[in-house]
Amino acid sequence: MSIDAKELMYIRNSVKSITDEIGRKIIGSQNTIKFMFIAMTSSNHILLEGVPGLAKTLIANEFASHLKMPFKRIQFTPDMLPSDITGSIIFNLETRKLEFREGPIFTNVLLADEINRTPSKVQSALLESMEEKQVSVGGITNDLPKPFFVVATQNPIEQEGTFPLAEALMDRFIFRVILKYPKRDEELRILNRNLTGKSNPTYIDPEFMMKMRDMVDSVYVSDDMKEYMVDLMRRTRENNKVYVGASPRTTAKLLNAARSCALIHGRDYIVPEDIYYIAHALLNHRIILKPEALIDSAEAGADTAMKIVDEILGEVPAPQ
Repeated sequence: MSIDAKELMYIRNSVKSITDEIGRKIIGSQNTIKFMFIAMTSSNHILLEGVPGLAKTLIANEFASHLKMPFKRIQFTPDMLPSDITGSIIFNLETRKLEFREGPIFTNVLLADEINRTPSKVQSALLESMEEKQVSVGGITNDLPKPFFVVATQNPIEQEGTFPLAEALMDRFIFRVILKYPKRDEELRILNRNLTGKSNPTYIDPEFMMKMRDMVDSVYVSDDMKEYMVDLMRRTRENNKVYVGASPRTTAKLLNAARSCALIHGRDYIVPEDIYYIAHALLNHRIILKPEALIDSAEAGADTAMKIVDEILGEVPAPQ
């Protein structure tokens, strides 16, 4: 399917407008919103990691509201059961029949808040839904609403009462976006912002979002760009600081995310800048570092991984 130039311009302007509108409410959120658009249009999901108070929940809520989509939040706790997410089979006393009662996962945008505070058996309840877009309970499979998009959050400073995400679940998130404290001028803007007055917010309806997902496959990728992406992923496996590099599935996700990145920027072809933009968020949770790499660095594991991604991007020449 060919992409109309007017539609490309509409997508670019709409994404920019929504990003700017949310950015006025949540200072410094523009990049995070763009990553959320890229994840959603590529039929993937996103993990937001940061200390409490960085507006992770508010970002997800605002994003859903600008897409005119139902939004639900699950607060994960250690005593949860998988049925608290997926729903369960109940006996209806009036009809004398077993019925399936849907859980909160049946929505378009789901916020899985503090996902690392629940045991792995509950975390795994998200696996099928995130990958297959369906839920199986009692031998019956139920399709989830379309589009279905998960925004998960986790707090990196909690130690007690937390359960680290398994690699299989981490891989379901195309991006791990690490939120930092705002800069000094941004924190001043938070205090001085004025949220009063009328506004005309921009919306993207669910039907057009599904159309954007179909457009992603039509974004042109040259052979040179494909070779560049393969060389980048292979270089992660050859780096002497990396124990386990990016898998071939990651290469496929990189291609899909790069196409989505081009689309939201109003292009029907990808360029090296698309790769630079998404590489850190896509790779920082997919490469496993050697112990000596962490020992030699005074920084956290995620920061070390980011520097290694920088090294790899600098070592592999991009197409001209």
